[in-house]
Amino acid sequence: MRTRLATVLFCIITPLLPAGQGLGSTTAAESPLASTSAFFTESFDDARLLQRGWYDGDQFTIATKEAHTGAGCIEFRWEDRGTTPANSVGMRRVFEPTDVVHLRFHMRLSKGWGWTGRGYHPHLIQFMTTENGPYHGPAGSHLTVYVEPWDGRLRLAAQDIQNKDQPHGLTQGPLRGGFNGQMFDSAEKLFTDDQWHCIEAMFQLNTLDLKADKPNPDGIVRAWFDGKLVVDRTNVVLRSTDFPKMKFNQFLLKPYFGPRLLPHAQTLWIDELAVGSKRLALVEGR
Repeated sequence: MRTRLATVLFCIITPLLPAGQGLGSTTAAESPLASTSAFFTESFDDARLLQRGWYDGDQFTIATKEAHTGAGCIEFRWEDRGTTPANSVGMRRVFEPTDVVHLRFHMRLSKGWGWTGRGYHPHLIQFMTTENGPYHGPAGSHLTVYVEPWDGRLRLAAQDIQNKDQPHGLTQGPLRGGFNGQMFDSAEKLFTDDQWHCIEAMFQLNTLDLKADKPNPDGIVRAWFDGKLVVDRTNVVLRSTDFPKMKFNQFLLKPYFGPRLLPHAQTLWIDELAVGSKRLALVEGR
């Protein structure tokens, strides 16, 4: 496997966890940078994820032969006509509230990976905010942003369905069939093989003009594929003045195909995941 460039994210911060979730100790499955740099990192070298601050899941399959780096990676395998993976469940982590969040992970899709043939799904990764609790569902929140592969492209997206009755209403477009959202897709199809690829995403909340009671269109949404910038938007509104204290503080890794959307049995693997406030550093594959 050729060496791939990626970034690890720096900010000297201790993660915040839901009540009852201990910090746990740093183990071999965490990057050496975990305690001093990123909000958190995860190498998926073993299944002791709950000991490292993950929650809302209790079944994880670590694949050793397929790992991008280190001793293992997490495997999500769908059986035919499935919605959620059959072997690993989704999970979450809470981190220090922030206006800007960077994500980096490596992902591999199984050979012959199939898409839904629809304008949506599969879901993969989400960030949520301080305006919702640590177990709130991502589909009906005050703000959820998404990072996922879609029809071969890298998609970033945002929705705020729960804001329909707020004074300033929805920021991510009108409801259609009960859902709303903005989509930010790469122009090219990027997921065209069964090799490891480095995925990066960045979301920065827009500022607010509280005096004029309106949002400023200066939010940022960016994505990189193997180090190449493939999504770049700097004029995005992600929050309104209804939520002047909104910050990102929750990460979700919850792969999901909607009912009857999975084309056939297939698998994806994720390795070397990091969340923080900046792009930095280097990760090498084997």
